[in-house]
Amino acid sequence: MTRHFLDLADLDGNTLAAILDDALVAKQARAGQPRGAVDEGAPLADHVLAMVFEKNSTRTRTSFDMAIRQLGGTSMVMDSGSMQLGRGETVADTARVLSRYVDAIMLRTDDHAKIVELAEYADVPVVNGLTDRSHPCQIMADMLTVLEHRSRLAGTKWAWLGDGNNVLTSIIEAGSLLKFSVAVGCPEALEPPADIVDAARDRGGEVSIHRSAEEAVADADVVVTDTWISMGQEGGEAKLAALEPYRVTPNLMGRAKPDALFLHCLPAHRGEEVSAEVIDGPQSVIWDEAENRLHAQKAILRWCFGQIG
Repeated sequence: MTRHFLDLADLDGNTLAAILDDALVAKQARAGQPRGAVDEGAPLADHVLAMVFEKNSTRTRTSFDMAIRQLGGTSMVMDSGSMQLGRGETVADTARVLSRYVDAIMLRTDDHAKIVELAEYADVPVVNGLTDRSHPCQIMADMLTVLEHRSRLAGTKWAWLGDGNNVLTSIIEAGSLLKFSVAVGCPEALEPPADIVDAARDRGGEVSIHRSAEEAVADADVVVTDTWISMGQEGGEAKLAALEPYRVTPNLMGRAKPDALFLHCLPAHRGEEVSAEVIDGPQSVIWDEAENRLHAQKAILRWCFGQIG
């Protein structure tokens, strides 16, 4: 059966833990090597990854490109504007065609239904590089970063400040599988999807929703936020006003544990969702987090090809 990586909730906690363990070991094994050096054994030699972008990207594009190179394979970068996909060819037909040319497909898109359809009709692994509903690869990198700095996930508390977006969806799913709690600070109108929260709780996850940012971050081990206005969103001024109380400031970080980590998937808007003192301060691990997109995705690709688990 073809292994797709679409949402964290599609996998179990043991599988996610195995992928993270592999990422940690592989990262440590290549310490000090040139960025372009191929990993020992070239695990995905001769494999080709097609990267399809319907949304702009810096970290996703670079990290997946370097991931397949370090694994010994090659990549093919495409955007919808230069494909027949952008002129009305169906996702299903695109999936059938690409499956004849490449060994795996990564898609970064808007509507989550597109990646579900791509996986349904593809004969090769499909990886979710981002949709409007979820961002699983980012949260694998986030968890990898916390493991590096704190050595554990289970029993930690993650506080989220901001709207209930795709990043939060994947955090909630991850917490329910790897046993860390998620406290969400957000306005009522911007809560995470109820079905995501209910499903996580059904799996035994601990998810709490707070109107007070201070309550959400109290005694947190990890504080996370994201840009408040995503690509293509409208109604920005009203949303910014509603989220103003949830800006991550030094005072707010002071409510978390003294050694709490700050995460942000980037790009960031200093002075908007987070103050410069926090994101550029000693508790911020955003550059490790950004780098770990590479290492997490290498392990995800290896799992897709049956080399893990």
